[in-house]
Amino acid sequence: MAVRLLDRGDGVRLAHAFTPGRGPMVLFLPGYMSDMAGTKALHLEGWARATGRAFLRFDYSGCGASEGDFAAGTIRRWAADARALLEGLTEGPVIAVGSSMGGWIMLHLALALPGRLAALVGIAAAPDFVRWGLALDAADRAALAEAGEILRPSAYGPQPYRYTRTLIEDGEAACLLDGPIPFQGPVRLLHGMADRDVPWTLSLRLAEALTSTDVRVHLVKAGDHRLSTPADLALLTATLEALP
Repeated sequence: MAVRLLDRGDGVRLAHAFTPGRGPMVLFLPGYMSDMAGTKALHLEGWARATGRAFLRFDYSGCGASEGDFAAGTIRRWAADARALLEGLTEGPVIAVGSSMGGWIMLHLALALPGRLAALVGIAAAPDFVRWGLALDAADRAALAEAGEILRPSAYGPQPYRYTRTLIEDGEAACLLDGPIPFQGPVRLLHGMADRDVPWTLSLRLAEALTSTDVRVHLVKAGDHRLSTPADLALLTATLEALP
């Protein structure tokens, strides 16, 4: 599918690939420092073409093929990117699929567009990760003050994770798990119990915070953070196909 660029309204163009088809349209939200060329995004695109479903994948500003400065990226800024694409390209109901950090962005998108989001599917959803996932020490805080970012090794490639002061400070204001999260549609949360990055108990906490009564958590005992094996991908598409 051809990758196109859409101006989000301030001159920064967002890379995206849209597969036309019947709705509700499925929107894939990548994880942190990931992009729309990942295994799950491409699997869903192939599934959408095969089943005639509408599907949209994209890169956040400053990531992948999109324009912009990664250092300016925040949870709420990237949620606004997703909103700009939905409002600029599509109409009708949307099923948001959020992977890891994308699960946090998915929640903000649902809050911003309550009339558009028909259902939510989290894959190792990681809301509020700046609070529980970084464990900043004195050296980290000094580095943030001086350099504006800290680096952490990645288990998924040679490029380290970059966590900017902007991301962390905005992330604190963007946290959602301290209170109820208003959403009334179906929610499906998939999580691997062998996930070393995001504890599977976080999906249980998220399920409790959501106000919807139609929330189901599916735990995969041997599943890792990515949930990208053939069996995991089959579970993802089956979950989408079973949504009411």
